[in-house]
Amino acid sequence: MHLQQYYLSCLAQASYLICDEESGQAVVVDPRRDITPYIIEASERKLTITHVILTHFHADFISGHIELRDTVGAKIALGSLANPDYDFLPLNDGDIIDIGSVRLQVLSTPGHTPEAISILVFDLATNSTEPHAVLTGDTLFIGDVGRPDLMASVGVTAQELAADLYDSIHKKLLPLPDTTIVYPGHGAGSFCGRALSNETASTIGEQRLHNYALQPMEKDAFIHLVTADQLTAPDYFAYDADLNRRERDTLDQTIESSMNPLDIKTVVDSIANGAQLLDVRDGGSFAAGHFRGAINVGLGGQYAIWAGTVLDHDRPIILITEPSHENEAMMRLGRIGFDNILGYLEDGMAALKDREDLIERFDRYDPSTLH
Repeated sequence: MHLQQYYLSCLAQASYLICDEESGQAVVVDPRRDITPYIIEASERKLTITHVILTHFHADFISGHIELRDTVGAKIALGSLANPDYDFLPLNDGDIIDIGSVRLQVLSTPGHTPEAISILVFDLATNSTEPHAVLTGDTLFIGDVGRPDLMASVGVTAQELAADLYDSIHKKLLPLPDTTIVYPGHGAGSFCGRALSNETASTIGEQRLHNYALQPMEKDAFIHLVTADQLTAPDYFAYDADLNRRERDTLDQTIESSMNPLDIKTVVDSIANGAQLLDVRDGGSFAAGHFRGAINVGLGGQYAIWAGTVLDHDRPIILITEPSHENEAMMRLGRIGFDNILGYLEDGMAALKDREDLIERFDRYDPSTLH
């Protein structure tokens, strides 16, 4: 058995490839939308990806299940309470997917969402009775549990899901052996919890001792604890959760249709008609001179999260980038489903060398100067 974690720090998101190298079969769990890392791994290890499993409908990113289905023919699998537009394999509590000597067993663990599942991973060649690991999605994090308040827009209350989460934790996850490795769906920096650790893996035993939400308490106390003082989620979360249910274009198709160089007149006219102008250069370059009215979210760090926070996903987007950075800017927007991109300003800011009327500048103060 080989289990590989892929951690995407800019989204604080973890995905997994699990394979049986002898039979050459593999499963990918909670993939990000740009699926190249899984394709490369499968090619290097001579694997066939048979299934792509979503532990739930993610709200903070667009998962790559459609891409893996269309690229390698993987079968999409979800908890049985899911209701997507596309065909899928419904997974009930206790269901098993065997890939050679590796066994994946489904645990129904609602709480973060109603359809949420966790996945026990058994290496049958070494131990057929105790799981090697559990992939907990957004049910159990390192140091926290999944927030239960993101489904209000579809009529499920935080209190109802918190009660389900308590049962999932106490009836499904805490009874597992202390040595079971916990692989969560997110780490520190995610809005899907409030006290996530920087660690990306742990054990049930460690979480039993140190996770504040797993300490002994009655259900009512747990419900109050996990529903209070949650951070306000970005507006795009509801949009992403819904888009993950839908049949849609792949990321490659989206980027291909968006890779349009635009002249100044087209940009100006598009802004007048409601387009958003996103400048993805660093803050110093933006301050030194930018297209009038542009919004600056630099490509470094949590670019997609902040772009999703300040942009409207329903309005067209035009990009201004450094040369050759257009693809990266589009791909990372695509990770959160912001696909409505008209194109990019051809030649970037160099296009404005004779249009001083369209350029704005401002000074940047360091803390001591501001003080």
